[in-house]
Amino acid sequence: MARVLMYSTAVCPYCVAAKGFLARKGITQIEEIKIDADPKRREEMMTRTGRRTVPQIYIGDTHVGGHDDLVALDRAGKLDALLAS
Repeated sequence: MARVLMYSTAVCPYCVAAKGFLARKGITQIEEIKIDADPKRREEMMTRTGRRTVPQIYIGDTHVGGHDDLVALDRAGKLDALLAS
C-alpha cells in the first residue's frame, strides 16, 4: 500500500470525510499533519500544493488534492491503482 499523507486541521469536516472514505478503501494508516497546531507546516503545505484549504492529500508522491478530488479520482477508476502502488 502507498503512503498516505494528509494536511488537516482539528475541526475540518472534509478532513474527517476524507479519512472515512480512505478507511472504507482499507487505508487505516494516514500520516496526518495538523496545520492549525504548527504554522510552519501550514506554510509548507501551501508551498507544496499551491493551495490554502484542507485537506490536502498525498498518496505516495502524488498530490491528489482535497476530499472532492479524492472522490473524483475514485469515480474515474484511478484511486485503487494509486493506493496499491
